[in-house]
This record gives sequence, C-alpha cells and structure tokens, in this order.
Amino acid sequence: MTEAGITEIEVSTFPEPSNNGGDPAVRGAADLTQHEIQALKTRYNLADAHTHQRQSPEQEKIVARLTELWHESEDHTQAYFEDRLRSAFFRLHRQPTALHMDRALLSYSASVSTMVAAMYLRRHGMSVALVEPCFDNLTDLLRNMQVPLEALPEESLADPARVYDRLAEGCTADAVYLVDPNNPTGFTLASGGMEGLREVVRFCADHGRLLVLDFCFASFALAAEGTRADVYALLEGSGIEYLAIEDTGKTWPLQDAKCALLTAGGSLQQEIYDLHTSVLLNVSPFVLNVVARYVEDSIEDGMESVRRIVRENAATARNTLHGPVLEYQEPMVETSVAWFRIRPGHLTASRLQDELLADEVYVLPGTYFYWSAPERGERFVRVALAREPEMFRLAMDRMRKVLMRHER
Repeated sequence: MTEAGITEIEVSTFPEPSNNGGDPAVRGAADLTQHEIQALKTRYNLADAHTHQRQSPEQEKIVARLTELWHESEDHTQAYFEDRLRSAFFRLHRQPTALHMDRALLSYSASVSTMVAAMYLRRHGMSVALVEPCFDNLTDLLRNMQVPLEALPEESLADPARVYDRLAEGCTADAVYLVDPNNPTGFTLASGGMEGLREVVRFCADHGRLLVLDFCFASFALAAEGTRADVYALLEGSGIEYLAIEDTGKTWPLQDAKCALLTAGGSLQQEIYDLHTSVLLNVSPFVLNVVARYVEDSIEDGMESVRRIVRENAATARNTLHGPVLEYQEPMVETSVAWFRIRPGHLTASRLQDELLADEVYVLPGTYFYWSAPERGERFVRVALAREPEMFRLAMDRMRKVLMRHER
C-alpha cells in the first residue's frame, strides 16, 4: 500500500473499460469533451485536465469541516461569500487592480463565462481571431453562437518584438481571443514583463479590436513563477475593450465544485452584466465557501500543493515517455497537461490513441486542438497531469510498453 492508497493489485480490480479504439463512441467523437466522457470509463484516464489527485493534509482538514461549512453558508448573505471568493482569488493571483475594481461576475464554470462572451460577440456581429492550437470547446461554443472564426497561429506570437507586426499583417477579425497560458502547449505572453501581451494590447488599442483573454490556467504560472504580473492594470490603463475569464476548476481537487470569474473592461461592463444575469442568478454559497477555503489554503502554502503534483507528474511523464517515439514539448509555463510531439512519420495521434486505449490508457489526440487544420494535430498527443502520482506512474509504465513497439 502506498501513501496514495493505490496498488497495482487494487488498480487491477477496477472494472474493465467499456470502449476500445474501434468503438464508434471513441472514433466518432465530435469533440474533446466526448473523448473525455469516454475516458471517465477507462482505467487510466489521462484525458481531461480536471483535478483527480487526492487531498493534501491541509485540504483534508477542509473536507473534515464540510458540515460546518454548509451551516456557515446558511448564516451569511450571498454577497458575503461572493466577496470572500473574489478577494481570496485575486489576492492569491497577485491582481490588486482586479481586487480593487471588484466587478468580476461569478459563474459555475468557465464554459458559462465563455458562453456569455460568445453571446456578446454574436450580438455585435463580431468575428474572432482565435489562437491555435487550443482546447476545442472554445471553438465549439463560438461556432454554436455563429461567431465567425479565423485561426491565429500560436507561433506567430512567439517573438514579442514581432507580435504587433504579425497581428497587423494577418489579423482581420474584430476580436483577438487568447488563452494564457495556453492549453495544451503552456505558451504564455504574460510572464515576466508581459512584453508580448503589451504588444497585443497595443495592437488592439491602435486598431480598435476587442481582446478576450482566457486565464483559466493562470494558477500554474503563479505556481511556477511565484508571482503573476498585474494584467488588469495593463488592460485598464490601455483603454481597450476586453473580457477576461479566470477559473478555479483546473487547480484544486474539489470534485468539480468550482467557480469562474468574468471581468469586462469599463464600457462593456453593463452589457456583459445584463447578458450574465440572463444566464444565471448566482453560484451556490456553499460552493463559494468551500472553494474560497481552498484558495486561502494556497495563499498560506504558496501554491505548494498545486505545484508539487504538477512538477512530480510532469517529471515522470518526461522521464518515462520522452524518446524515439514521443518528444516532450518543453512549455513556457508548466501547466497540468503535457504536450508531446510524435516523432515517427508513420505514426499518427489517432493511431497511437487507439493503441493506448487497447491497453486501457486514454490520452487526447492533437487533432481537435488544431481546430482549423486537424491534420497538423496528428503529430501531437496531450497527457493530463493532475492525477495521484502512484496511479500516474502506473499509467506511464503502460504507455511506455506501447511506445516500445514503435522503437524497432
């Protein structure tokens, strides 16, 4: 028995997976979320980026107080818990401007916040330049709202000194939509002095473009670097119109209890608020109370519980898988997913996914992330890292055995 409480014997008693690579539910999946649904039935689910690790010792203390927290949620106003969550979140993330503005709108998930942003874009007939690669539910939400899309290649943003010119040359859309750090690559424009992000903001200011920023993985930048630049000071000082989405869902092991935060730049605030209230009234005060405790715990431990899992499993994945078949793509920010390039020309992401699934390991193919050019994604697979380390090591051993077939 390990500290995680997982052994090879115990894992072998889990139900057999109900799908294999030939199953239409897998081969015919319309999007990455449908793959993730199938992965939930699989012994080694390395598909979704949700948090599946166990509690830290301090987090266990929060779990032990759930009954107390429930009753506490009955004793205070909704506004009290909303304020507590906003305050804790932006204090943790070192965002004093957002904390002072106090206008983030709370919802149950980042998808809800994204839907509100998409409603605004659709209402105003705006087209969007969306970063590629990215998680495909952004594409799907925007397309389902009939928002015209054009691809904004991530590599075009790689050199801060050229970001402005590359956007001026190739971006014709009404809005620029970025994910920072990006899922799946860990690319960021917001680290250090934010030179790249400053150039994007300057372009939007000069050309009258709306900037939409998905910061749902920003906690990993905070965990990796120990700080995070005040992006809201940059945004507010620029005078541009912007929407910024933050999230707790990828950070803490909360059984998918979470909260997203949507902040709109000055002139958009009232209209976004009106759209937001057409979608929901409030987030459960109990959920807000519990999530806030986890955020406050991370303030106390300096994000150590988050950092430890990501670093340990990233190192395991890199050390086990990097080689003749898979090339670990070193991220600018180490997030809760690892991105691997497939080296052999004969091997595709779709085929490798099938082979791994036959051995009860579920990873995501890169095809869906490259939403405008799926063939480019056949060279990549994504591995989720937010798992209990002992289980993750067993999954890596399974993957390694499959990869060895292609090393001859």
